Amino acid sequence: MRANRKRAADGWRGRAPAFAALGDATRLALVARLSDGEARSIAELTAGSKLTRQAITKHLRVLERAGMVRCERAGRESRFAFDPRPVEEMRSYLEMVSAEWDAALGRLRKFVEGNK
Repeated sequence: MRANRKRAADGWRGRAPAFAALGDATRLALVARLSDGEARSIAELTAGSKLTRQAITKHLRVLERAGMVRCERAGRESRFAFDPRPVEEMRSYLEMVSAEWDAALGRLRKFVEGNK
């Protein structure tokens, strides 16, 4: 039990930047837009948005530091592409935590039902 908590805590620390990066609606929208696998320029990502290119760039840099977006140079243009690996790792981590909670709730149910 204690080892599971330590593993969960260690897992959280390693994934905190990714969770934090997706905690912003603009960044979440950028990830959704890039999740089709097509690399896009800042101009393309800014189109239809009320945000400036500079604001979009700042959000993309946060996603880049979290490992969810990578910048590819194409001549003078920077194109940003989605990397799904951090999201897959987050999903795996959340599944592990969910299983631990399910087990804890099962133990609690047995305890409560056994004391009736």
